[in-house]
Amino acid sequence: MLGNRGRVLVAMSGGVDSSVAAWMLREQGYDCIGVTMKLFGNQDIGLDKGHPCCTLDDVADAKDVCRRLGIPHYVFNFMDDFEEKVIHKFIQSYQRGETPNPCIDCNRYLKFERLMHRASELKCDYMATGHYARIVRAGERFVMKKGVDGTRDQSYALYAMTQDQLAHTLFPLGGLHKAEVRRIAQEQGFVNAKKHDSQDICFVPDGDYLSFIERHTGQPSQPGDLIDREGNVLGTHRGAAGYTIGQRRGLGVPAGERIYVCGKCMEDNTVTLGPESALYSSGCLAEDWNWMAERPSYPFEAKVKVRYRMEEQPVTVTAEEGRIRLAFHERQRAVTPGQAAVLYQDCVVLGGGTVTEVL
Repeated sequence: MLGNRGRVLVAMSGGVDSSVAAWMLREQGYDCIGVTMKLFGNQDIGLDKGHPCCTLDDVADAKDVCRRLGIPHYVFNFMDDFEEKVIHKFIQSYQRGETPNPCIDCNRYLKFERLMHRASELKCDYMATGHYARIVRAGERFVMKKGVDGTRDQSYALYAMTQDQLAHTLFPLGGLHKAEVRRIAQEQGFVNAKKHDSQDICFVPDGDYLSFIERHTGQPSQPGDLIDREGNVLGTHRGAAGYTIGQRRGLGVPAGERIYVCGKCMEDNTVTLGPESALYSSGCLAEDWNWMAERPSYPFEAKVKVRYRMEEQPVTVTAEEGRIRLAFHERQRAVTPGQAAVLYQDCVVLGGGTVTEVL
């Protein structure tokens, strides 16, 4: 009998993952409600055309899947929250010279805060998403494990979840591989079975962060100097916020060797270029830390990811004046303030925070 395992609000983006998550939960006997968050319109991000997520087409796809599953579907308008908690923070971070990860903020403030609160108002026992991660109980705590499909694991972007959120969240896809999810969607005749996964930041689908910031703030960027590590001027940039540590393309500076962005000074409005060797660092400091699992006693050994698409690297963890200090066992490339540092032991997420200083 359907509905005997509890009521679940399923966050449905219109993509294949959340659609299969809803199907799996319904098959397991949950009473499901499909919900799509309206976060922005194309006019809000300065585009007349394009296909970022959360568009009317995505809403239509989610609604079609819910109709097939025989479950209700609703659209919740969270545009003001998204503007404040994600877009505004994204712009401020770039203006400080950092490189943010807005998907983490969307998970933290929209999905697992704003939407989970709405789930509680609707008397739901759980909220579910199509993330590739797993939640298990370990003693008195809930812990997160990486998804079985290592190429799709999304635990890095979920490190900020609290114990209460973990206790009331379901990740049906955590034990599946992407190919299995596609197969299920095709077997069920879902309209989005072959839909491409979103690769870009949803509100900057063309990848031009600087132009987005200019459009959104109404303030043109100020050109400045491209310099080498000795301070010699090599050229001119159109706005320091548009450059990322480790960037090589689009620098417009002739050089006898490959050069990369290895530093930025927002006060002086300069971007420093140098060889790849200048990108490597021995560690970093991180703050705004959230411990998901029980914290081991300092110092302790773990593995860390300081970018979403990287293999975990061995690290020694200590505390320093309210921040977490991570000492890499081997120097790491392009560690960047604003990105997340997430600690793992085996497949368990210990916790994570935001990189504030590179050592």
